[in-house]
Amino acid sequence: MVDLSNTESTRPAPTLDVTLLVPVQTGDGRIEEVVEGLGAELDRLGKTWECIAVFDGCRGPAWEAATRLVEERPDQMRAIAFQQPFGASACLSEGFETSRGRVVVTSPQYLQVEPAEIEALLAAIEGGADLVAPWRHPRVDPLLNRVQSSMFNLVMRRILGSTFHDLNCYFRAMRREVLEEMAVYGDMYRFLPAIAQRQGFQVEEVKVRHRQEWGGAGFFGLGVYIRRLIDIIGVVFLTHFTLKPLRFFGALGALFAGIGGIVTLIVFGQWLFLDDSSLYSRPIFMIGILLFVLGVQVIGFGLVGEIIIYTQANKLREYRIERVYEK
Repeated sequence: MVDLSNTESTRPAPTLDVTLLVPVQTGDGRIEEVVEGLGAELDRLGKTWECIAVFDGCRGPAWEAATRLVEERPDQMRAIAFQQPFGASACLSEGFETSRGRVVVTSPQYLQVEPAEIEALLAAIEGGADLVAPWRHPRVDPLLNRVQSSMFNLVMRRILGSTFHDLNCYFRAMRREVLEEMAVYGDMYRFLPAIAQRQGFQVEEVKVRHRQEWGGAGFFGLGVYIRRLIDIIGVVFLTHFTLKPLRFFGALGALFAGIGGIVTLIVFGQWLFLDDSSLYSRPIFMIGILLFVLGVQVIGFGLVGEIIIYTQANKLREYRIERVYEK
């Protein structure tokens, strides 16, 4: 096994048609099922391919299956292991660094959709799409999970103005240029289709047949909803205010400063004309001052962001050129 922990990252040139990237986050992942199922379809389509399984700090039967596949398919299979969990985005970023495919297909650690659906994703790529986002239809998981997923995607469509119905499905296909030009970190991979579309890539949604879903029915938990809310705020900022931070921080700061200023003025007026008690003994007065100061500080963050954008403007590009025609 090659130790990649201290080697310098060198991205190889694309020499294959497809790279399958599979983040493995539990020891019971069905790697053999993914490789055999999707690999058979790629062979049927006449595509040259490889599979890179990145283990996110886990081992178990899934690792044993992956190492066995490496022995059986040394030219098509590779397994990379992290010492500790870093998340799906880190797995995908590391897998992409060593990938050789012109098209990258990401898959969960099990066959989430029917393997034959990879043909529809690749056909959309060949038709001109840069990224293909699947839409599992009809869904086969429990009703409660479907309702929660539908509500999440509805909120995302309303906030971002996107048209995607299933951002929770990770069986995606994309040209390698998408991952070359976009940074994938944290939980942002979940929103990759929306971010890519905002940055000028051509993104299409394709209906696929849902095969199975891991996990039981039930509410996801308060912590999950809080993290999703924070992620949504982050995506809104990335897709609307990356090059205009003062608009975001300015509006937020103006809201805080406005509320604080109004509260402070009202309490000050009451003390000046109606009450002889100490002004600083009123908690509402201190809250108003704190809100006003907080608002000014948030606006200051926006101004600092604007200065950074201004000084780095010659290195930034908000648009993407699709093609250049010239003699």
